[in-house]
Amino acid sequence: MKILITGICGFVGSRVATALLEQASDLEIAGIDNLLRPGSELNRAELTHRGVRVIHGDLRMRSDVDALPDSDWVIDAAANPSVLAGVDGRSSPRQLSEHNLGGTINLLEYCRERKAGLILLSTNRVYSVRALAELPVVERGRTFELDASAHLPNGVSADGIAEEFSVQQPISLYGATKLASEVMALEYSATFNFPLWINRCGVLAGAGQFGTAEQGIFSYWLHAHAAKRPLRYIGFGGHGLQVRDAFHPDDLAELILTQIRRAPQADAIFHAGGGRENAMSLAQLTAWANDRFGKHEPTPDLRPRPFDAPWIVMNCSRAVRELGWVRTRGIDFILNEIAEHVTAHPDWLLRCGVV
Repeated sequence: MKILITGICGFVGSRVATALLEQASDLEIAGIDNLLRPGSELNRAELTHRGVRVIHGDLRMRSDVDALPDSDWVIDAAANPSVLAGVDGRSSPRQLSEHNLGGTINLLEYCRERKAGLILLSTNRVYSVRALAELPVVERGRTFELDASAHLPNGVSADGIAEEFSVQQPISLYGATKLASEVMALEYSATFNFPLWINRCGVLAGAGQFGTAEQGIFSYWLHAHAAKRPLRYIGFGGHGLQVRDAFHPDDLAELILTQIRRAPQADAIFHAGGGRENAMSLAQLTAWANDRFGKHEPTPDLRPRPFDAPWIVMNCSRAVRELGWVRTRGIDFILNEIAEHVTAHPDWLLRCGVV
């Protein structure tokens, strides 16, 4: 089976490619990457060594996409991954749209012409900013917890946010490009009859993740903590109580492998995340890092930041129930893997362009 991975030199693309090769012997993997992101070149040699064909190209260029080899399945891991993209001064709204939506359109044309199936990696930031901000939470020690005694909106339970949660705007420019990509993928799949799976991902985390908060808060936080770089608890009283759930790219690869080996289904949107078991606040993450690397306390920053939410935990029960997906890498495994990488690569943030 031939697999094409976009953004293959990024953290998610490279780790998924490696995990798929380790889990299945019948796969032939190629990938495309524009090598724009600092750190992406670091993964190119290792992928080539493993027999992956890495193509330097840009999904925004139709001619680059037309030149790609045929494949049975495409895994789309290429995107500007920051919820602040388009408003943070690092990229413009047009650049964001060209990367995240324009690139997807070119890829959908590829799938239409080659009759290739598509695994679209989307995000939990397609959900309503207002609805996320209004989730009832209570403070419990060093963390926010969902107040299960309060009235909960559709798609929310003690197990987290499910696929039925509101996508009512505003959802951020980034979220809008990803939601629009989902809609276009569903329409292309239905119209041109190629298989499609959409995985709305939580916070992927593990060793080797590029060192910015937007590209992976768990990895960035541990690297910055160990290097005694300034850290901030932004908003929510400046206490670091906001919660996210982490999951490992190897677990994502196992979900993808299950999807490409079974018949497609009409309702193709699934959650992929760490769930309650892998949920942690920034304050709890700091306490973990203090035990591992020595004390280093963040500075409170009371200013609110656009699109922040107090509690985002992915309910992945549908993928577990319908696809038999089992996450096997818990939060301790993930944090210890990152910490070992921190110790082995104390200059990692500089290598990834973080000054």
